[in-house]
Amino acid sequence: MRCPTTRACFVSIRSFSSSNLLPALAGHEPNDLLNEVRLLSSRGQLHQALSLFYNSSPQLHSLQTYATLFHECARHGYLQQGLRLHHFMLAHFPSYTSDLFVTNHLINMYSKCGYLQYAHQLFDAMPKRNVVSWTALVSGYAQCGRGVESFRLFSDMLAERDCRPNDFAFTSVLSSCDYLCGKQLHALVLKMGLGASVYVTNSLITMYSKGYKVEEAWTLFKSLSCWSQVSWNSMIAGFQLAKLGMHAIGVFVKMHHEGIGFNRATLLSVFSSLCGSNGIDINLGLKFCFQVYCLSVKTGFISEVEVATAFMKAYSELGGDVSEFYHLFLETSCQDIIFWTSMITALAEPDPAKAFFLYRQLLQEGLTPDLYTFSIVLKACAGFVTEQHALAIHSQVIKAGFEDETVLRNALIHAYARCGSIALSKKVFEEMGCRDLVSWNSMLKAYGLHGKAKEALQLFPQMDLKPDTATFVALLSACSHSGMVEEGLRIFDSMFKDHGIIPQLDHYACMVDILGRAGRIVEAEELIRRMPMEPDSVVWSALLGSCRKHGETQLAKTAVSKLKQMEPENSLGYVQMSNIYSSGGRFNEAGTIRKEMDGSGVRKEPGLSWIEVGNQVHEFASGGRHHPQREPICTKLQGLIGQLKEIGYVPEISLALHDIEEEHKQEQLFHHSEKMALVFAVMNEGKLHGGGNVIRIMKNIRICIDCHNFMKLASGFLQKEIIVRDSNRFHHFKDNICSCNDYW
Repeated sequence: MRCPTTRACFVSIRSFSSSNLLPALAGHEPNDLLNEVRLLSSRGQLHQALSLFYNSSPQLHSLQTYATLFHECARHGYLQQGLRLHHFMLAHFPSYTSDLFVTNHLINMYSKCGYLQYAHQLFDAMPKRNVVSWTALVSGYAQCGRGVESFRLFSDMLAERDCRPNDFAFTSVLSSCDYLCGKQLHALVLKMGLGASVYVTNSLITMYSKGYKVEEAWTLFKSLSCWSQVSWNSMIAGFQLAKLGMHAIGVFVKMHHEGIGFNRATLLSVFSSLCGSNGIDINLGLKFCFQVYCLSVKTGFISEVEVATAFMKAYSELGGDVSEFYHLFLETSCQDIIFWTSMITALAEPDPAKAFFLYRQLLQEGLTPDLYTFSIVLKACAGFVTEQHALAIHSQVIKAGFEDETVLRNALIHAYARCGSIALSKKVFEEMGCRDLVSWNSMLKAYGLHGKAKEALQLFPQMDLKPDTATFVALLSACSHSGMVEEGLRIFDSMFKDHGIIPQLDHYACMVDILGRAGRIVEAEELIRRMPMEPDSVVWSALLGSCRKHGETQLAKTAVSKLKQMEPENSLGYVQMSNIYSSGGRFNEAGTIRKEMDGSGVRKEPGLSWIEVGNQVHEFASGGRHHPQREPICTKLQGLIGQLKEIGYVPEISLALHDIEEEHKQEQLFHHSEKMALVFAVMNEGKLHGGGNVIRIMKNIRICIDCHNFMKLASGFLQKEIIVRDSNRFHHFKDNICSCNDYW
């Protein structure tokens, strides 16, 4: 019988530790323990709730208490605590394992924590299942990105008698399925009379948007009798995914006029819609960006790091003046670590030097960087020519006690690889005690970036985690950089067959690149025709690059036409087509392409190279324009060219873009920016990091054939390793040989 003082007793003990709770629990009923466990869990004190449970009498342990604790472990992603609790239950109450209610909570916990194999084993062993059992597992596979298994399991559920899928089952499977499966599910939704469900309809809108069928998503959105906040958010995100920024903005404006409140997800989609090639007028975009910023400040959402970061990124990409950018930052009432980190995030990729400068200012202000700040600064370090900045931040990470944080280890792998030091990336990876999927993917990508496809393929079988779509992009890219065609085909075929992963646009782009570079252009074209989705600009760019390499003029015209439609302001199609004509001696056609490009107002991105001497980064344009030491650099370069000609250097004059005299063609080639940067490094080798034995050059476009040949011979003649990072990969030149084996 319950003691009449129980309620007062529990009220008085809630401020004490779990050890102080034990005497008060003595002699009471299981519900008393259940209520206290629920109270502690609701306060976010799961560890205390578990401690109280383990130290209480087993007689107080009920099915509901176990279920409550399993639910909380699932909610917080506490796999180890859940495993321990499960083992404790098996040891003390093995009969509970046959209980449907508890087993459903177990399946849900393991699924939410990504432990799908064990969740499925429990599911298979159940003598009886209900819709919750099926839905928990379907949801688990969906949340882990395993759409094929989720859809297959959902299909099996339909065959189960008396097991009608509910709204949550549909929303779960729709969240990870592709367009074709989604269409089938949509038909089933209508057949089962669930078309009026707001939750299911929102999931359908998201599914169509992810499948780049935004017109169908919009039709579905308009058919709704009433719109929830999630409905509006789904549609805004759909237009953002389809790069229809103006449509996304229009939906947000209508949402605001309708008096529908927005949340963090709304703002993230709206700010993202203002970034990239979304067809937004710059002036209009800046004005709207600032208006949404004001709404974010008014509602307090700007204090969330993701929202602040999204705003900073959109504002900077729209060309907001950096000084004005900083002025906005100073006017913000809450200048804490979140806002400093947001500023750094916005500049990390477009201007790493300014991002690093802000980081130093942050330290001078007396603020302490957190884990997220360090990860963003390391992202900025990946944009520098050498690894010196990354090494400095690495030391600060160790000093701050974050050395074992997986997120920062992953950021270090990426930063060191992008700065040209694959050895340091490998060292960080090998010293990791715990690796997640990003760790493996980062290392695979690093190997591919440096032309080490064999090392990537050797590492892949060692993965102790299920690969995802990014894993296969890294593997296929590695094969592409090294000309490993058959290996690439095998990996591509294994994606669905062995791993249940449906190839996406990035994977097809890699395969087009692999086949095209190897001269198998007909197969590459056929693959594009067989694609289950519309090829994007990356796919057509890959095909165009192959046509450029192998002189396939007719197919190149098709690729250029597609690129012009998709990205009319991109110069790539014009430049590549002009180069194809020039290489074939068809200078009139090349000139026509250039005139068309000028008439369209399209501007080619100028070729630039950077080199770090001492603590200063020097920028070089073709011909050394604007550099204060241009004349001595050109004099030194002429001398080096003469010396290299004596040992076999022959300028690739076919690369010159105009029908001009041969000596002028050579002059064009001699003054390419990377050659100027190399000579400047030689002139200042005493100030180079590492004593000048290694020269590191960064370039914003792909290195040309002539400069590639030049660097090979220069590495042997100067007896130095020359590392060139272009827009596509790294080239390690040493002893007259390049790491790419002349395949790039």
